[in-house]
Amino acid sequence: MKSLFRLCAVSLVALAALLPVSGCSSSDTAKVQIVVTTNILGDMTKAIAGAAADVLVLMPAGADPHQFAISAQQAARIERATLLVHNGLGLETGVQRQVIAAQDSGVPTLSVGERVDPITYRNSDRPDPHFWTDPARARRAAEVISARMLEIPGIDTDAVRGNSARYLTELSALDTWMTQRFATLAPEQRRLVTNHHVFGYLAQRFDFRVIGAIVPSGTALASPSASDLAELATAVRESGVPTIFADSSQPDRLARVLAEQAGVHVKVAALHTESLTAPGGGAATYLEMMRANTEAIVTGLTPP
Repeated sequence: MKSLFRLCAVSLVALAALLPVSGCSSSDTAKVQIVVTTNILGDMTKAIAGAAADVLVLMPAGADPHQFAISAQQAARIERATLLVHNGLGLETGVQRQVIAAQDSGVPTLSVGERVDPITYRNSDRPDPHFWTDPARARRAAEVISARMLEIPGIDTDAVRGNSARYLTELSALDTWMTQRFATLAPEQRRLVTNHHVFGYLAQRFDFRVIGAIVPSGTALASPSASDLAELATAVRESGVPTIFADSSQPDRLARVLAEQAGVHVKVAALHTESLTAPGGGAATYLEMMRANTEAIVTGLTPP
């Protein structure tokens, strides 16, 4: 009987010794936690990370990147993040305080916009944060995200490299396709009027001329004056643009007011400019958004 008790005791001690080892193994294999501010960068980051990391995107579908806010729970996730990816260049004003706080507390952060050769707004020295309207810069952004992700200790580098290679190929194909589609527009047809300045990068990349914006600012939060509308209406009449483009997530009332003030028949078409949509909304991914916008621009600017 004593031998039996001694055998049981030894077995229990051996079992107890194994339990901490099992717990360490679970902790060691925990996924990398990446937090991304905007849903456009979030889509890119998810495509590159795949199953190698858990990616939390703060900005909801259809939200305005200039003013969306986050919950206390999301703020706490930022503080625990392995990496915080943000657009930068003054885009995410609604969460800028949390981004700065994360940087100050030592959370590794990546400001993607600062790494893709940013330009400034027309007639301004302020940086333009809307780099993703140029697919070549979007590809550079993907390379920047991938390179930073590969520096994270313990991440599955083979998976990240494979995902990145596939996604970069898709972005290159997008660039080629957009170039071909815009080539169907004559140079004099490549003129844009939008609800606010968001297509500076696209204009530079594909040789478009931005006639003007209804809101003379890089954010839709600003409001145009009566003189702003009158001046832009004159430019619309003189240039003969057939379509004014308004962001799909913003009311197009001002665009319609401008169309009426222009004194000519001008259509108003929606573009997905600063936010992805929910699945089924026409722009659920960056690739889908850019293809939809390209088709809308070509259709809107092609003479009947």
